[in-house]
Amino acid sequence: MKSVSSKVKSLFALSLIALFTACTTTTIPLTGRKQKTFGLGAPSNEQVVQYSAEAYKVLMDSLPLSNDVDKVGLIQRTGTRIQKAVEKHLTEAGQSEFLAGFEWEFNLIDNDTLVNAWAMSGGKVAFYTGILPICKDEQGVAVVMGHEVAHAIARHGYERVNQSFTKNLGLTVGAVALGQNPSTTQRIIFQAAGLGTDIALLKYSRLHESEADEMGLYFMAMAGYDPSVAPAFWERMSSGSSGQRPPEFLSTHPSHETRIERLNAAMPKALEYYNAGK
Repeated sequence: MKSVSSKVKSLFALSLIALFTACTTTTIPLTGRKQKTFGLGAPSNEQVVQYSAEAYKVLMDSLPLSNDVDKVGLIQRTGTRIQKAVEKHLTEAGQSEFLAGFEWEFNLIDNDTLVNAWAMSGGKVAFYTGILPICKDEQGVAVVMGHEVAHAIARHGYERVNQSFTKNLGLTVGAVALGQNPSTTQRIIFQAAGLGTDIALLKYSRLHESEADEMGLYFMAMAGYDPSVAPAFWERMSSGSSGQRPPEFLSTHPSHETRIERLNAAMPKALEYYNAGK
């Protein structure tokens, strides 16, 4: 009879083999990046969308939402306009699978001290009133909205869950071998969806943030917003920190110089989308 230690080692070896044979690759719209995910016991994108929807509802029920009709209308109008443009583009490009399970929501949280916005899988977006002065107008809101919608379309939340699950695979296998009740999977999903975590919940990698910058630029342009305003928005966001701790929104983003350089590199393509819609 195998010892517990041998059993764990055998299960772990088999799991690693299955992990790498279950690898799938998805091509992200517009950027063409190859997104690799692993299927061994990890939650599917559909599951992450479901858990995100549940977490979003919990958060919206527990946070103070703005009752300022004009500001709420601004967020929802901009979000819906970009949503429709994105849906049209992905459908025409034959990539409507990236919209699977989406039930769009755009909400404004009444908090003037937090300069932030975030998105969850499935098209769940939230702004804080604290970011609106930096946005200044609807064009500025469109910069942020495009960025957040891009996170959802590029399945960054799902990718983050998948990466976290893979890192914790050994812990899950060990728990099973020892007869324990493995909660790793549920914990990872809930953390990525925002359940039981701080409200500043989706701290994506710099790769994700750069990709959201680029895709967001294209999305706002498709919706008829002038993409050339984006660098100025990020200038205002960066200078708003006044040398102090940067806003939560910028905590994992590329450096200011790198961001502006990449935005300018993507600008010709964004302007093509913008001019095509005139």
